Amino acid sequence: MKRIVLSLAAIFCLLAAAAALAGERGFIDDSGQEVRVASPYKRIISLYGAHTENLFSLGLDQEIIGVSPNESHPPAALAKPVFSYRDDPERLLAARPDLVLIRPMIMRGYRGLVESLRRAGVAVVSLQPTGADDLFAYWHKLGLLTGREAQARAMTRRFQGELARLKSRVAAVRTEERPRVYFESVHRRFKTFAPFAMSIFALEAAGGVNLAAGADSVRGSNIAEFGKERILSLAARLDIYLAQTGPMNRVSAAEIKSEPGFAVLKAVRENRVYLVDEQLVSRPTLRLLQGVELLQGILYPRLTAGGDAAGARP
Repeated sequence: MKRIVLSLAAIFCLLAAAAALAGERGFIDDSGQEVRVASPYKRIISLYGAHTENLFSLGLDQEIIGVSPNESHPPAALAKPVFSYRDDPERLLAARPDLVLIRPMIMRGYRGLVESLRRAGVAVVSLQPTGADDLFAYWHKLGLLTGREAQARAMTRRFQGELARLKSRVAAVRTEERPRVYFESVHRRFKTFAPFAMSIFALEAAGGVNLAAGADSVRGSNIAEFGKERILSLAARLDIYLAQTGPMNRVSAAEIKSEPGFAVLKAVRENRVYLVDEQLVSRPTLRLLQGVELLQGILYPRLTAGGDAAGARP
C-alpha cells in the first residue's frame, strides 16, 4: 500500500477548503489571529468608537449590546450599556457577548482581558485600519463578522461615489496652485501624520498639498515625527496650518499662534490656523467624507456659500 505524505501547506489548504464547504469563512485580524466565521455574531460589544459607528452604519442597532466610554456618534450609541477594557472580565461576560471588537492598542495593553474572554468562549477580534488603503477591507471584515457583507459593499460604493464628486470640484486646480498645508496631530510634541494616514488622505482628497510628506511614522502608526525646527523651516511656504482636536490633541488656535517662533509662519501671519474634529478626519468611518468636505471648505472658501466650511474653528 502506498503511503501518502502531505505537507503542512497541503493540509492547511484541505482544512481551508473543508471550512469553505461548511460555509465558514475568515481572515487574519490585526493581532495576527486567524478569525473563522461560521455564522454571524449577534451579541456584540464594541470597545472602539469607530467600530461602533460602522456597526450602526451596517444596520446593527439590535446586535450591539455594549459600547465604549465617551461614545458620541451616532446618538443611538449613547443609549447602549457602557463597557471598558479596564473592566473586570466578569462584567463583560455577564452581558453574554458572542463577539468583542477591540483595536491593537487594547490587545497590547490588556492581554489578560482578551485571554479571559477567549477562555470563556467569546470571540475577540482586533481591527483598526492604519490608513485609507485598508478602509474598504476593514468594512468588509465587519460585514463578514456580522452577516452584513452586502451592506459593507454598499458603504464602499457610497463612499467611492461621494469621494469622486468631492474630488471633481477641485480637479482643475493645478498642483502648484493648491494650498500648502501642515497638519498637526499632537501639538506638544510637534507631530504630524504619516503620509498614509486617514487625515492626509482627507487633506489630499480635498485638494491640499501636504508639506510634511516626508515625515517618519512612529512605530508604523498614523502619527509621524516632524519637530519644531522643521515646522519653522516651512515659514514662507505654509499657506494653512491645520490641527486635529480631540482626546489626542487638546489644543486651541490661540495656543498654536502663540507658540514661540510660530509668528514667522505665513499661516499664522495671515490668520489661517484651523482646528478640525479628529473624528471627521482620522476615524475610518463614512464621516470621513464630511471631513474631506470640511477641509475643502477651508482650502477653497469660494466653494462654500458661507466662506470657510461649517465645523472648522479658526
